[in-house]
Amino acid sequence: MKRIIILFLFAAVVKTGVAQQLQTASLYDMQGVLHNPSTAGVSQKGMFGASYRTQWSGISGAPQTMTAFGSYDLSNLKIGLGGYIYNDKTGPTSRTGVALQFAKHIPTGNGGKFSLGIEARGQQYALDRAKLTATLGADPAIGTAENRFVFDAGFGVSYTDKKWQLGASVSNLVQSKLDFYTGNLGRNEEGRMYRHYYFHGSYKWDVDGSTKLIPHILAIYLPNAPTEVQGGVRVEHKDLFWWGLGYRLKQSFSLSAGVHVNKKFSLGYAFDIYQTPLSVYDKGANAHEMILRYNILN
Repeated sequence: MKRIIILFLFAAVVKTGVAQQLQTASLYDMQGVLHNPSTAGVSQKGMFGASYRTQWSGISGAPQTMTAFGSYDLSNLKIGLGGYIYNDKTGPTSRTGVALQFAKHIPTGNGGKFSLGIEARGQQYALDRAKLTATLGADPAIGTAENRFVFDAGFGVSYTDKKWQLGASVSNLVQSKLDFYTGNLGRNEEGRMYRHYYFHGSYKWDVDGSTKLIPHILAIYLPNAPTEVQGGVRVEHKDLFWWGLGYRLKQSFSLSAGVHVNKKFSLGYAFDIYQTPLSVYDKGANAHEMILRYNILN
């Protein structure tokens, strides 16, 4: 059973073109720049924060993701700056990277902003070959290198006003090669970063002056992998606390809640209840996510 689990985790991260290669989050709409560089400096004049996510807590080597993010609006220049640093671990594999983002804001006549954004990202993939060979033996498919550092880029567009935000973006434009295997055996597949396409939207509905409903949705597409769709609704009450419900198509349900302190600090937590076959065999196959965010300006 251990061999099956390790093979599954290893394949989900390393075998490109079969699974998503970039991390996502249940509280994606509170992190802003994670999926679209054009949103840098748009929703908040200036903010920074951090998040931590763990999945399948009952399984050894389960995925863990730590992210630090931030953005700032240079309103006089009509530009936004943003970025994030992350570390994503799954069993014997890990990814560590940094992304820098630049967005150009174009005001519209109705008080909204149309934005164009670019992203430059450096990312290191690492394999703990000792863990893999201890279980799988000297399998050539494991590769001969233990880490690879690659550069890539992204581009995004978005429109934001007091109620709406709509956007689309693409990551891994360059599709940099990974090539962990450097031997002379023949192979039919080539390890590389594949393009990820993101489409997202949200709407702020002011219900009664003190309560807001914010429905949101995110779709992620990349070749040779199932399209992922997740969405939900967050209820904000008097800028003091919030709670939300979410659903990731054919995967999980999500419950979330948090508080705002003096319109500056935001602290939140999300709990995902998975409905995949993995949950049948393991009672710890859920996910926990925490986020801390600070608004530099109100």
